[in-house]
Amino acid sequence: MKTITIKIKRMRSQALLPAYMSRHAAGMDLYACPDSIMVLEPGSRAVIPTGIAVAIPPGYEGQVRPRSGLALHRGVTLVNAPGTIDADYRGEIGIILINHGSETFMVSPGDRIAQLVIAPVRQAVLELVENLDETGRNDGGFGHTGC
Repeated sequence: MKTITIKIKRMRSQALLPAYMSRHAAGMDLYACPDSIMVLEPGSRAVIPTGIAVAIPPGYEGQVRPRSGLALHRGVTLVNAPGTIDADYRGEIGIILINHGSETFMVSPGDRIAQLVIAPVRQAVLELVENLDETGRNDGGFGHTGC
């Protein structure tokens, strides 16, 4: 398995560093680092601070993804899943949580709230053309193969 080094900085002294929870986990758990307990009422959303910043190398991105257990058991997920941390971003990572559940959700310092996956990226060069190649699908869109 190929590894890369990601530099990480604590932006808040009490911040917990991301961690893989199993040997072959794709994502590292990200921890909440608010100053106090944050309350997410049903239907509400908020940016939850993590207290960390990272230096992702060029050619990679950080994908912030929901935790499946929170989504299943509490109805809490990310508004912008997956969120992207670009290689040139150096600010504190904030997680935009939304409560789709029917009960109030409390976010405490140290709660695992999302996952961070480091993935390779490639930038594209766009070429303006008059016509695109034909395919069997062409412009068949939403639900064109059935539900």
